[in-house]
Amino acid sequence: MRPSKTDLARQTLQAHTGVLGMRERRALILCDGQRDFAELVRLLGQDAPILVQGLVKAGYLIIAGSAPASSTAAAVASSMSPTSTNAAPAGPRRSRVAAKVYLSGMLELQRDERARKHRERLQARLDDDTMLDALADALRFLEGRVAPTLAGRIRERLFEALPPDDLQRMLDARMESALP
Repeated sequence: MRPSKTDLARQTLQAHTGVLGMRERRALILCDGQRDFAELVRLLGQDAPILVQGLVKAGYLIIAGSAPASSTAAAVASSMSPTSTNAAPAGPRRSRVAAKVYLSGMLELQRDERARKHRERLQARLDDDTMLDALADALRFLEGRVAPTLAGRIRERLFEALPPDDLQRMLDARMESALP
């Protein structure tokens, strides 16, 4: 199965709009109808099937010979199942350490005293709850500091890096802090 671009994908790539992130744009460029999933995993990483499936659902990609997007998405999922001969792990590795390293790097790019303090807090030896609080505080700091599109990408990458349980706890805490 070889994913290829739809007209929507071609228009989006030509327009250079901020609708898609860098990884999504890269995936669209590589999905030329010539590369199979094994090649895409090699080029895009282990989360390529999830990335491609999301682009199929959004209408940016089709799988040759497939019908509507829902069956195309199912085809993506089934082609990458563990029984498939070119199977890969179902998604990216997630860890609190990866999230910490990512946000530390984003804070280092800010190059000011407040960012440095958030970074030092992240690098301290913290228990689980304190680490999640430090990650949430650093994310809020960055969201208030950078352009909204960049803030969205930072948030998205952080959420991709966090393990599901930690992500849910962070989202719950964000919702509670947003309530009056």
